[in-house]
Amino acid sequence: MSTQTHPEQMHAGVRVGGWSWVWRPWIVLVTVILAALTFLIFCVSIAIGDFTIDLGAVFRTLIGQGERVDEFVIMDLRMPRALVGLIAGAALGISGALTQSIARNPLASPDVLGITGGASATAVFLVTASGGAAITSSIGLPAAALTGGLFTGLLVYFLAWRKGIDGFRLILIGVSVSAVMQALTTWLLVLADIRDVARAQVWLVGSLDSRSWSQVWTTLWVTIALVLVVLVISFQLRPMHFGDDVAAGLGVRYGAVRAVLLLCGVLLAAVAVSAAGPVPFVALVAPQITMRLLKSPVPPLLASGMFGALLLIGSDLIARLVLPNDLPVGIVTAMIGGPFLVYLLVRANVKRAA
Repeated sequence: MSTQTHPEQMHAGVRVGGWSWVWRPWIVLVTVILAALTFLIFCVSIAIGDFTIDLGAVFRTLIGQGERVDEFVIMDLRMPRALVGLIAGAALGISGALTQSIARNPLASPDVLGITGGASATAVFLVTASGGAAITSSIGLPAAALTGGLFTGLLVYFLAWRKGIDGFRLILIGVSVSAVMQALTTWLLVLADIRDVARAQVWLVGSLDSRSWSQVWTTLWVTIALVLVVLVISFQLRPMHFGDDVAAGLGVRYGAVRAVLLLCGVLLAAVAVSAAGPVPFVALVAPQITMRLLKSPVPPLLASGMFGALLLIGSDLIARLVLPNDLPVGIVTAMIGGPFLVYLLVRANVKRAA
């Protein structure tokens, strides 16, 4: 009797000095393909616009050998938008992978846990309130939204804490807090001036329009710092998938590790929302699709970030080219993520029935 080994099941141990890890060719191959596809869509995104530039000119400009006109259009006008989409999408993908891993539930994401709702309520309050303009001019709307998202995430965490974090309780409290924040946002919009409502509504859908280099650098450095923290601690995350008792038996301080990783996930989501607005479903969809592509039992962190970046800049490209009137990118991600959420709910019900 012969056995067949699938590509995704092939792995080998690698040891260099005091470091060791498992080499999985299928995961590496899919991750490289995702990275190449993301880079290609990124280049197409900055090539297409009112003044179309061919991809060869884009590549030359990226390495510093482009024409002056191309350099101005790409670097000054289009690059900030594409980079914010790339960074925010990666941050949302990693944030979704973290929250789903910690809660051990595919429905756990910053959208469900109220993080984006808190950021949205804070931003709408500052846009519509009479004294909000002064606060916005002093600290900026993105910083205020980041603060609101962080506060909401910490609130959900503390409300869900009962000598540890239970994934089901975390989601229930997150949904409740998210509903409260959505109700508060709606109430603020009803009371506001119609011009302020129009400004707030564009931000609420999620948009990459009119982004600046200052937003790029702020989002980039904060995201890099948080990802480095996650990578340092993430090797302790895998034993936690087998339960707290197994993790404790392997010497993992699962309470502290869970708290730090969840805080990083909240901050990553808040940073992404502060830069691109509350773009829906990216953090929910990216980890689940990469799990299926990589045949992984748990949400992969880096691949989820890569697919999140691909999903966000690809959706922005679709919004600019296919949909009328250059609609916000959040409309496209909602069109993709909504049916996928229904699929996850149906799949969960089928499993429970079986």
